[in-house]
Amino acid sequence: MAAPAPVFDTPDPGFADLLAQRPALSLDPMAGLMLEEVPLARIAAAHGTPVWAYSAATLRRRAGMLKAALFNAGLDASIHFATKANPSLAVVNLLAGEGLGADVVSEGELHAALAAGVPASGIVFSGVGKTRGEMRRALEEDILQLNIESAEEAAILSEVAVSMGRRARCALRVNPDVDARTHAKITTGLTENKFGVPIAMAPDLYARMCAMPGLEPVGIAVHIGSQITQGVASYAAAYQRLGDLVRELRAAGHPVLRVDCGGGLGISYRDETPASPEALAGAIRAGLGGLDVRIMLEPGRWICGPAGVLLAAVVIEKQSSDRRFVILDAAMNELLRPAMYDAWHGILPVAAAAFHAPVSPADVVGPVCESSDTFARDRALPALPPESLVAFLDAGAYGASMSSTYNARPLAAEVMVDGARFALIRERQDHAALLRGQRLPDWTG
Repeated sequence: MAAPAPVFDTPDPGFADLLAQRPALSLDPMAGLMLEEVPLARIAAAHGTPVWAYSAATLRRRAGMLKAALFNAGLDASIHFATKANPSLAVVNLLAGEGLGADVVSEGELHAALAAGVPASGIVFSGVGKTRGEMRRALEEDILQLNIESAEEAAILSEVAVSMGRRARCALRVNPDVDARTHAKITTGLTENKFGVPIAMAPDLYARMCAMPGLEPVGIAVHIGSQITQGVASYAAAYQRLGDLVRELRAAGHPVLRVDCGGGLGISYRDETPASPEALAGAIRAGLGGLDVRIMLEPGRWICGPAGVLLAAVVIEKQSSDRRFVILDAAMNELLRPAMYDAWHGILPVAAAAFHAPVSPADVVGPVCESSDTFARDRALPALPPESLVAFLDAGAYGASMSSTYNARPLAAEVMVDGARFALIRERQDHAALLRGQRLPDWTG
């Protein structure tokens, strides 16, 4: 039996509400929906659909807001953008220009961050399953630190570092057993999650790491989950426990220079009221202020989520019994979040006239051969003839980065908008690229 669609106890926000809460978007009475000063219809005409579009102004504004909140809280802090949220070279490069480093979780992301202009001294390598090859690459590049998530990983890093004649700067990721009260698939701070080591085990393991050849422990790290929208109570509890751990480690004579506070601050997709950067900075200061440690943050979604839209075109509208289906040329292989997390994304028509037309409930779906290829159910939308354009909002995080080529569908193009100009930052994949690298065995003739 199919899982039920999420049920909300408040009406869906209307088109005007969705626009009012997203400063990069506006409606021109002639050109229709605009991203900054560029009509989205112009982007679709130039690069086809589906296509991702990112607002440079939003990226800069949100990076600046977070930096200001940390500075005003009196915190010695650095920000390392979670590359997994959006690994586009243009996005990472723009944020590097705003003074952000990068948090990476694979050698591919490390390569991308370096290619985008992030200095190695600004890169943190996280993740529970780093290979020996990835560790070697990180040490060769002399990145800022590797976050270690187990005693077993510490032993492997020690072995790799010694074999290279290097000392590996590393932090121990602890699991504070704090419930972030977010979706079960993106919580990371409970004992049942695979991440980090239980905080009660941290003092012993940190001491062992300090004695391991080739390791240079410099601090501790934590990340309790993603899309956290229930205030900062979970953060405050986690950071209080980290502060206690810092004091315990220092009392035992161990150096603790940095505390990586993770990320996870949520955004408002529908009507959520996530905490502000100022509230997060306050929680950090309450738990870790006065300890003379360098604070590190790893935000991803909060910075880039509101910066992006996914443009799609209507293929057909289909009436089936009592249900109206709007079938798009975008699918779950472009935007996976609704299928994977039951996530809600605002959907706006691009044509100006459609904003004022009568609406009726519609299921918005893609062409992929899965019933889960459904973006929205019973969404109030105007009539949308074939080739009408719609925009999925807040699609800048975990959109393109989670895309696939399922059903042999090429990856969509990506565009960056900056004021009145826009540029292609990733070409649309062609069908030949889907087959590139494949081989038929010689016995097939």
